[in-house]
Amino acid sequence: AIKERMSLQEIETLMPHDLINAKPVTAVIKEFFGSSQLSQFMDQTNPLSEVTHKRRLSALGPGGLTRERAGFEVRDVHPTHYGRICPIETPEGPNIGLIASLSTYARVNEFGFVETPYRKVDAGVVTTDVAFYSALEEEKHTIAQANAETDKKGKFVNALVSSRRGGEFVQARAEDVDLMDVSPNQLVSVAASLIPFLENDDANRALMGSNMQRQAVPLLRTASPLVGTGIEAIVARDSGVTCVARRDGIVESVDAGRIVVKADVPASLSDVSSEVDIYNLLKYQRSNQNTCLNQKPIISKGDKVRKGDVIADGPATETGELALGQNVVVAFMPW
Repeated sequence: AIKERMSLQEIETLMPHDLINAKPVTAVIKEFFGSSQLSQFMDQTNPLSEVTHKRRLSALGPGGLTRERAGFEVRDVHPTHYGRICPIETPEGPNIGLIASLSTYARVNEFGFVETPYRKVDAGVVTTDVAFYSALEEEKHTIAQANAETDKKGKFVNALVSSRRGGEFVQARAEDVDLMDVSPNQLVSVAASLIPFLENDDANRALMGSNMQRQAVPLLRTASPLVGTGIEAIVARDSGVTCVARRDGIVESVDAGRIVVKADVPASLSDVSSEVDIYNLLKYQRSNQNTCLNQKPIISKGDKVRKGDVIADGPATETGELALGQNVVVAFMPW
């Protein structure tokens, strides 16, 4: 059949899709990957939607609940969600409370329990030791808030510290506190952490804001927010859309599609045999949602780069920071 098509078409204008019918192949792949209820087509609208989709927790699916059978109690926020599951980010429809998002610092342990990190407190002095605790292990501890005031040595300034014990909020004596939150945003998810002054927002509006950020279409001229929360660069880097330097070095050549960095470390001392690192950038690729995936260099020839530096911006990023929208540059000032 392909030979027949080749003889019918003109060779100069021939394209692969004129010869091969990809429908059966795509059907087989879709059937295989779509066989589980929890296997989903990745949301690639922007870097944040990608990260959020990968950090999603679901109570539905095989062995789980069904939307119709789940009552109010299952969907509600629980004290054990603190630092593990975001109380803000959840869908608004029939799935509310059944689909949630992992909190910023949470991790799933080998047994499948969600853990959150705490700093250890020794006799009223906050140490730099960090340990992860599941909801069950945390119950017997008295945990101070991340913004509890401490002096230079890490000692609590106030005699009474606002803390949590057994799911209740209490005012505990400084010497009774044995753990402390690692950060004020450990309570919420990545999307909610991107909202500035989140604590002043109504919970329903914050929920809508968290969900709507995922729907932002990448712009041609990106602008990172003038008022941010400081997590923008981390989201952009961890989403994998930017290009990151593998080794320290000096930029040898740059063009729209390729960056060459001459490494500082000689090949003999490095685990990479080559003297140069070559980065081929992604140009005008199609994402799952038909948005544009394009990387552009943000460094020049002769620049020094360190390992881990962002050397090329991806979609919806500017100078290595997440840039979902545009800044409002007009403001009304009453006087």
